Amino acid sequence: MREPFVLYETRGRVAILTLNRPDTRNAIGEHADCAELVEAVERANADRSISVLVLTGLGASFSAGGNLKGMRDRDGIGPLATPADTRDNYKKGVQKIALAFAGLEIASIAAVNGHAIGLGCDIACLCDMRVASDAAKFAASFVKMGIVPGDGGAWILPRTIGYARAAEMILTGDTYTAAEAREMGLVNKVVPADQVMDEALKLADRVAANPPRAVRLAKRLLREGQHSRLTDVLELSAAFQALAHETADHKEAVEAFLNKRPPVFTGA
Repeated sequence: MREPFVLYETRGRVAILTLNRPDTRNAIGEHADCAELVEAVERANADRSISVLVLTGLGASFSAGGNLKGMRDRDGIGPLATPADTRDNYKKGVQKIALAFAGLEIASIAAVNGHAIGLGCDIACLCDMRVASDAAKFAASFVKMGIVPGDGGAWILPRTIGYARAAEMILTGDTYTAAEAREMGLVNKVVPADQVMDEALKLADRVAANPPRAVRLAKRLLREGQHSRLTDVLELSAAFQALAHETADHKEAVEAFLNKRPPVFTGA
């Protein structure tokens, strides 16, 4: 029986997704792998009790990206018999992962426990924040294999680290240490390997401590701000603020502040 590729658990308002193929460095090689990750992301997003998603990998790697053996054999999520087949294969596989993360209303954190290469690097960058092991390595190494970022990396990376840095990563295909990734803004924090999940969960808890509706609305504004005009974001901000002002959690936050007591948020 096939072992699940994605392990799903919750801790309070935090959903933890763990890539579960340590023997292949959590490489993504089958459409079933893509489908499981998409389903897990959408499950967390649909759960109104969840405010934060944390994604990590089991074993020594976060994700080695695509499966090179599958590429060679033209069997899996990459090339198929014809260019037309291959194009459709990317659209129904890895690109659905990018769309699932783009549609997330909850906050997301990548706990990068080891190498994040190619598709693995891009999946980490689809998350809002990244905490990395000091032993982690990052690479958008597609060109070194004679291919391009078919997963949307040309859109994902510039929005994470800016155009010039993204161009450097994609066009050289070079591998970067965790320290270098931190310097270029690819990760928020670098910690010892045995502290990655603890630090990621601490960050998740800081987000999850806030009113759930406000977190989802603020996350949506951040996403919209990446591609919208200021006037459009201002209009959406006013609409979202009008909704936020009517929530019970907003009223609780104000009362708690004025009465100098800790707030108790219910998600209402």
